Amino acid sequence: MATTHANTAALIYDWNEKERTGPLLRRAPRFVDESIRDGIQSPSVRDPSIEQKMELVRLMDRMGVQAVNLGLPGAGRRAQEDVERLLRFMVEEKLRITANCAARTVASDIHPIIDISQKVGVPIEVMTFIGSSPIRGYTEGWDNDRLKKHTHEAVKLGVDHGLPVGFVTEDTTRSHPKTLDVLFRTALEAGAGRLVLCDTCGHATPDGLRNLLNFARGVLRSMDLEDTVELDWHGHNDRGMALVLGLYAFEWGFHRVHGCGLGIGERVGNCSLDLLLLNLYLLGQLDPKQHDLSCLVEYVEKISEATGVPIHPSYPLSGRDAFRTATGVHAAAIIKATKTGDLDLADRVYSAVPARVFGRKQEIEIGHYSGRSNVIFWLREHGYEPSDELVDRVFNFAKSQNHTLSTEEVKAVIAGG
Repeated sequence: MATTHANTAALIYDWNEKERTGPLLRRAPRFVDESIRDGIQSPSVRDPSIEQKMELVRLMDRMGVQAVNLGLPGAGRRAQEDVERLLRFMVEEKLRITANCAARTVASDIHPIIDISQKVGVPIEVMTFIGSSPIRGYTEGWDNDRLKKHTHEAVKLGVDHGLPVGFVTEDTTRSHPKTLDVLFRTALEAGAGRLVLCDTCGHATPDGLRNLLNFARGVLRSMDLEDTVELDWHGHNDRGMALVLGLYAFEWGFHRVHGCGLGIGERVGNCSLDLLLLNLYLLGQLDPKQHDLSCLVEYVEKISEATGVPIHPSYPLSGRDAFRTATGVHAAAIIKATKTGDLDLADRVYSAVPARVFGRKQEIEIGHYSGRSNVIFWLREHGYEPSDELVDRVFNFAKSQNHTLSTEEVKAVIAGG
């Protein structure tokens, strides 16, 4: 029977925890899954079937994601029908996850959300958005008076019909503080209970995120709303910083962070929700009673299957190569750890992510960088006796190639005698 080394953690010196002066997070993290709204706005994805969307929402609920954006009903009849069916499904299956929907700051987008909510009998959070950056305003020919008017009317419409409203400023990270001040105050005075700060173009750095957060808090503080209005962060990945900024957003005090499975979405995508969950788990910030991450890989695979977006081989956790090596030095260490019977040690000696926690395992392959230990381990794992002659034959063949051998190639070498 496999054993676990009681002090495996003690064998890792964790620089991540040095000079931490207090709790990593101010509160339990909460998430908004945008996979079936923002995620499917990518020009390269398929719109999943309603059955696939239901399956994804089940997995979101199981993972402890608190809210899902069901879509933009203002886009047309099909979008409205999908949102209504998904909301009814969530009620029928008594899921914990709650619903929100995107809407432009126009009545024609908000009325369908109100209608669906009234038909099904449960509230939908209205996430009403408007472009707030000067570059967008110049392009569209908008001025602040027009933005203010649309903001007030849209928020008030949702609030007057008893729905929670989040006010979303598109391109917040490139917006002027004078404009944001006007729009934030207008939305809050109209009854918005949430401000959603958006890195719509993936522009922000950690400094930008912190500066924007401090500004928004200042507005709330000046209105005596700091303890009653929540802040969301919605980030895109154009600079490759979406995941890091999502983690900082939680650490610095945002209430919720938005993301998509597999990081899908407009252009280069959104924050990868699965990797956000993974990192918070590894940092010890998720309550296992609330978050079942045993299905995290399944969630990513279902996102890929439903949208047609392939999982890159080196994608963390869910990629084919995440726990797979053909390099001799790496493989030798994993093999030695495996021989001790300590699965945790084998998982951690060459990985920061414990594969078996998420239903994966370490895989040793054979390639041109492999050592003889790779060949011996592979042969035993596949039911072959690793005689010296057989090991030499496979090893010499691998060294003559320029790639990792497939199972079929190794078996052909074995059969070829």
